Amino acid sequence: MDILDRYINQLLEKSTPQAPIWNLENIRAGKPPTWNYMDGCMIKAIIELYHITHNQQYLKFADDFIDYFVKDDGSILSYRPEEYNLDHVNAGKTLFDLYELTGKVKYRKAIDTVYSQLLHQPRTARGNFWHKMIYPNQIWLDGLYMAQPFYMQYEVTYNQCKNCADSYQQFANVYSLMRDTRNGLYYHAYDETRKMFWCDKVTGLSDNFWLRAMGWYAMALIDTMEIMPPSLAMEKSELNRIYKELIVSMLPYQDEKTGMWYQVVNRGGIKPNYLETSGSAIFAYAIMKSVRLGFLDSYYFQYGEKAFEGICNTYLSEENGELQLGGICLVAGLGNKEMREGTFEYYMREPIVKNEAKGVAPLILAYIETLFSSMKTKSPA
Repeated sequence: MDILDRYINQLLEKSTPQAPIWNLENIRAGKPPTWNYMDGCMIKAIIELYHITHNQQYLKFADDFIDYFVKDDGSILSYRPEEYNLDHVNAGKTLFDLYELTGKVKYRKAIDTVYSQLLHQPRTARGNFWHKMIYPNQIWLDGLYMAQPFYMQYEVTYNQCKNCADSYQQFANVYSLMRDTRNGLYYHAYDETRKMFWCDKVTGLSDNFWLRAMGWYAMALIDTMEIMPPSLAMEKSELNRIYKELIVSMLPYQDEKTGMWYQVVNRGGIKPNYLETSGSAIFAYAIMKSVRLGFLDSYYFQYGEKAFEGICNTYLSEENGELQLGGICLVAGLGNKEMREGTFEYYMREPIVKNEAKGVAPLILAYIETLFSSMKTKSPA
């Protein structure tokens, strides 16, 4: 799709490690460049684009970007493991590929730097990582994507799989704690102490089914299963069952016309709920990738492809000679100093933006899956 190639190149041409155009959170806050999950999402997508296109431009951009942050001793600019913020683990996923592709020893050292956080990350009584030190005793669906694929890859690659079962168990805990058995959807967050103002005092759960949070969880499952070793065949099969249940549960809520999903998934008919780009792109990617890897039957591919095409038709447009991707929820969370209470009204009042990494990166990943599919179609029998 030439328009997406053009859009990606437009973003790269306007971005540097010091000022990536897609990081609207930092831009709006006037912050200096940081090691963060938004850039991590983008660079990971660009690396995957390199793998399928073999375009050296993409590898050079990714390498230059991460090289800016990683010092020779493996320490990382602005990153402090002792903050115990799972979001900061996400960018560490880029280091595995970049170490293999470039041979830079500092990337291998930096992998250990990021892993050192997980070794000491505080945990709930059930054994799940706290989402952040500033959110004690809490599990957020977001955190599964931020940390678990990195955790599993480190264990498989460098630690003889010693803690692979721990990663699996954290998914199993989320399944038992955060899934609504009536509709198969997952609540955004869980407070083990049941003390936070946003949670139900009996269940500990937040109030709503936020699209992107469930998307992060779906990506976490598929990306972790991809890495799991043969020794965890039974556990992998169980995660596959959990993953398929999630996708099947999401399909009744897919918009018939566009193939997208709503910001609050199960309340599409209530204004001002809207079809949201980032979560829809994540599910498009996850569904198509899981078909390619054999975790879903080929029948499901159509649902991911429809979502991908719907996003492009609905929210990818040209303004003043430049492409724009709209419909992206900037950020959503729970608690903190602001009154982020997790109500329907809360998810509606968070800003909707354009060209932001959390929408752009998964759309690139979904685009890559369409390229894989096209290659398969063109291959001789």
